[in-house]
Amino acid sequence: MSSASAPRPGTAGPLAGMRVLDLTNMLSGPYCTRLLADLGAEVIKVEPKHGDHNRGRRPVRDGYSSFFGHLNCGKKSIVLDLKSSAGIEAALALAATSDVVVENWRPGVADRLGIGYEAVRRIKPDIVYCSISGFGQHGPDARRPAYAPIIHAASGFDLAQMQYQGGGKPQNTATYTADVFGGMSAFAAIQAALLHRQRSGEGQYIDVALLDGMLNILVAECQEAQAPSSAAHRVYPPLQCADGFIVIAPTSQKNFEALVRVIDRPQWLQDPRFVDTVSREKHWSELMSLIEQWTRERSGADCEARLMHEGVPCTRYLSAAEAIGSPQIRQRGTMAVVQDGAGEYLVPHAPFRMPGMDTAPRRQVPMLGEHTQEILGGLASAAIAPHRAGPVSQEG
Repeated sequence: MSSASAPRPGTAGPLAGMRVLDLTNMLSGPYCTRLLADLGAEVIKVEPKHGDHNRGRRPVRDGYSSFFGHLNCGKKSIVLDLKSSAGIEAALALAATSDVVVENWRPGVADRLGIGYEAVRRIKPDIVYCSISGFGQHGPDARRPAYAPIIHAASGFDLAQMQYQGGGKPQNTATYTADVFGGMSAFAAIQAALLHRQRSGEGQYIDVALLDGMLNILVAECQEAQAPSSAAHRVYPPLQCADGFIVIAPTSQKNFEALVRVIDRPQWLQDPRFVDTVSREKHWSELMSLIEQWTRERSGADCEARLMHEGVPCTRYLSAAEAIGSPQIRQRGTMAVVQDGAGEYLVPHAPFRMPGMDTAPRRQVPMLGEHTQEILGGLASAAIAPHRAGPVSQEG
């Protein structure tokens, strides 16, 4: 970690003293609450007796899922039977001592269990209660089951990507854009609600829809849907190098002139196809193909070095492993060490820093139910779902 971003010795995170009741599972909710834990909040993760589904999610090392740890480091784990009246009573008692409650069940589930917003607000009027769902709490699709691939397809994201690939059929998907952006949106909304409570004394209910988040990502696409244009999109294709691929983005006139110098094509400055930004956009695919004639003859590292020397935006395509090990990531201290029962591994910091404040991921990944007795104390044993200690078996 660079000295500029290192926390002062003894400093706590900006949310130190806040308590969060975490009723989430899978990805969007746990990502939101992990960020709250990173900022110093006490996050109490409620799990069923068999644990969060992700405790068995690959990759699993000696029975411990690092996927789970990535999303849940720094939290306290308790096991509650939320299908029992004693379990709900215990959860409500915890909510009454919490500042924030986060859940990401399907709409209606929290109310049916007896721990929805209205039930919590009766005992904690200034609670900040956040519900995360695929399609939002209201509307004809509200109760549809939704994971990230469903939201990617339903939002227009996948068909936009297909269009930029040149048509055919939508691409395969295996990333969690909707979940991560939705979790980050919930995290941001919770901060705003806490600030509002500090100023007014009022609690707040927050309705986060992953679908809304994906539409926020599709800036140009949302506007073009309302004002269609025949103009071609400026697409940044992977350009073949001798040993891989590179992406180059000569978007401004200055970028383009620098590119021309690097690849020694001075005639392009007078070529009517490329003479200005508007002309280049009309002939963008042709321009990219011509640039690729130059990149094909060189290694990715050589292309990148020459272009970057002149300030042309570009990068080789890196794997996640290469990105994690890159000098930029190492020097910035982006990756932090966490630990579970199988040992140490790395997870990324949140994508922001507050110099002098401790916002790093907390080191320890909780065992299933590790903090049940600490948090629940003498509450009736009927509230506590029996569970087995130790690692959770890998999903099939």
